[in-house]
Amino acid sequence: MSKAYQVVRDFEEAIAEWTGAKYGVAVSSCCNAIFLCLQYCKQKYPTCITNPFIPTRTYPGVPMSIINSGFNIDWSKYAWKGLYKLDPFPIFDCALRFKKDMYLCNSLMCLSFHHQKHLPIGRGGMILTDDKDAYDWLKMARFDGRQEKPLSEDNATICGWNMYMTPEQAARGLVLFDSIKDKDLPDLKVEDQNYPDLSTWEVFKNE
Repeated sequence: MSKAYQVVRDFEEAIAEWTGAKYGVAVSSCCNAIFLCLQYCKQKYPTCITNPFIPTRTYPGVPMSIINSGFNIDWSKYAWKGLYKLDPFPIFDCALRFKKDMYLCNSLMCLSFHHQKHLPIGRGGMILTDDKDAYDWLKMARFDGRQEKPLSEDNATICGWNMYMTPEQAARGLVLFDSIKDKDLPDLKVEDQNYPDLSTWEVFKNE
């Protein structure tokens, strides 16, 4: 394994342990985390493909990730706090929650480390899981289908995406995490995010 990415692995392990998950997979954003989880679920549940439910008021990248994953959208008007599930999949958008022991068993929980969130590293996200198969697949899928080693020593076995977290972002994440890990972090308020009703957006009207 490349020493250059050890800080990423350290960051993943620190967040996973603090949240109560077995594994963490650091990625470039929460929306990319959701996209990768949808790709994984498409493979794991091929006979149970259906359209995910999401609230009408959320970040636009979420429904776009759903559409780009080959699904349509089932909108829901429910008000959410901290996180919501992309039913029927075990995927949670946790963009507004970052708490100790928050992990829910048998799930794929997607965190956001945007500059307006509790861990403001600028741009980043993470997938929490207790599923070793999901962990192994997501680790490669976020890194061009590759292992964390030099190209000259690699041989990709899946066709992945360029959605990994850089060592620089992970290093910043570790420093910032150390300053907040002992705090009681409240859920961020949905109403403070100024999310519009996305079901009215032109791009989503036929989805």
